[in-house]
Amino acid sequence: MGRVLGTQSATPLSFWVGLEPGQVVQLDEVVATRRQLPDGGSVLVAGVVTDVQARHEGAAYDSDVFLIADGVLPAQVVESAEVTVTRVEPELYVPPLPGAVAYRAGDRDRELALYFDVMKRRVPVGLGRDGEPVHVNLEFLDGTRGAHVSISGVSGVATKTSFATFLLYSIFNSGALGAEAANTKALIFSVKGEDLLFLDHPNNRLDERARDAYARLGLPAGPFSSVHIFAPPRPDDPNGVPHVSSRTQGVSPFYWTLTEFCHQELLRYVFADTEDERAQYTLLIGQIAARLRRDAQQAGDGGAVRIRKPNGDLGTVCRTYKDLVDLIETELTDEDTRAEWAGGLMGIGTINAFLRRLRSSVRPLEAIVRGDLPAREGRSISTSDAQVTIVDLHNLPERAQRFVVGTVLRQEFSRKESTGSARPLLFVVLDELNKYAPREGGSPIKEILLDVAERGRSLGVILIGAQQTASEVERRIVANCAVRVAGRLDAAEAARAEYGWLPPAARARATIAKPGTMFVSQPEIPVPLAVEFPFPAWATRPAESDAASRADAPPAPQVPRQAADPFAGLAEDDDVPF
Repeated sequence: MGRVLGTQSATPLSFWVGLEPGQVVQLDEVVATRRQLPDGGSVLVAGVVTDVQARHEGAAYDSDVFLIADGVLPAQVVESAEVTVTRVEPELYVPPLPGAVAYRAGDRDRELALYFDVMKRRVPVGLGRDGEPVHVNLEFLDGTRGAHVSISGVSGVATKTSFATFLLYSIFNSGALGAEAANTKALIFSVKGEDLLFLDHPNNRLDERARDAYARLGLPAGPFSSVHIFAPPRPDDPNGVPHVSSRTQGVSPFYWTLTEFCHQELLRYVFADTEDERAQYTLLIGQIAARLRRDAQQAGDGGAVRIRKPNGDLGTVCRTYKDLVDLIETELTDEDTRAEWAGGLMGIGTINAFLRRLRSSVRPLEAIVRGDLPAREGRSISTSDAQVTIVDLHNLPERAQRFVVGTVLRQEFSRKESTGSARPLLFVVLDELNKYAPREGGSPIKEILLDVAERGRSLGVILIGAQQTASEVERRIVANCAVRVAGRLDAAEAARAEYGWLPPAARARATIAKPGTMFVSQPEIPVPLAVEFPFPAWATRPAESDAASRADAPPAPQVPRQAADPFAGLAEDDDVPF
């Protein structure tokens, strides 16, 4: 395709290539050249194109372009490409010589240039600019040599959630996990509509081009095979029916009983806002939670509780979250019992601040903290029933979302700690990571996410976090992510130091990247690779699922034949006043 330029300095880390007439090269293509050694050997110098330029050689002024086009001035169009070296094989770091032939890397040289030859377990993440598969080393995903994934990009354009689900699908179906794939689990928190409730339904918009892309990646084009969905109960529903509208089959309601709320000390997750963690009343949270754990007694089989009084008597039955909040408020405002609950040194102002925030939690949490529903199996969120567990949060207020995320993460992390083994793996997909683990302040959820980022690798808990702005996420979480991905970025965000792993040309391109294009960085490859992942083979919204519309559509009402339509004689555009 060209030759190594002599007008630009060639180094062992980068060089420029002048293109032969008629040749075209684009960014992210893999280019190689060879340096002959005096002993008769040769060194392969391969890399990725990170810049391409075209200019008139011989022009001195901007207006010369018109004279050159008219044939008045002699000049020649010259195209050149900058190649950032990714690999030198063998590791003899010498620069390529000017005039050396440069060529598009073929199969063998491309494998060497991108270190695919040393990846024993490869996970395809998309197709490169040359239409060939791009892989990520599973050892940087499963905790062997690294773990965790950070995905950044503009909301609605960067397709962060789509890439996260594709990455999971590729991990499960690429064969990289071997026999472990059957037991590997994924936990997905869905916070944006009901788009993730149909991962087990085929996508009716999948075309032949997308099927061909899956075939080239070595993946089957189909939905997830094992999915279990949890959704909160409908508000004020005495039967605890899941609060979803587009799907009615395969969805289980989730909630915590008042007994579990007290015995598991879940009160601290009611106050999960980062600004609350720095207030003085947070000292009171631990005392109240310990008191509830010690004195709560189950009342009946529906999860209701009685709180034992200081004299040993049992109080009234609390059947709703509001009942429990009212009881705590009564005990803290009564001068005779305040010291027993809050301690003698706790000021009334601190107690009032605690109560104000506790009362404000009644409406967000009363649907998922219950003591008024009959005992039922399967209402506790668990990852044991299916390969992919989806927790739908979009119908919950933000405060309730924080409570669910914190409680479920603590439960799963504690379960993995108790097993003492990193296998089977558990992948946790959490969108809006900057909301749960912001850079400033602290909260119970942030503590858990930091624990996952720092110790999850050894326990087999792998975080796949997505956020619009990586600059607003806790630094230690982003720093522990071995694989970093960026889609379409805001120009101001792309200039932040958190995207230092993107070369200048890649940063500029990220601001205009189209949906489906991602820049993937992994430790073995010094340059991030631009990949395009295929259209999802699973339904990403109700309209894409034929099976959902057939299986979940409510049956048509049976109208007796003799029942006449009272509006049958009216035109469709008649304005009938009522």
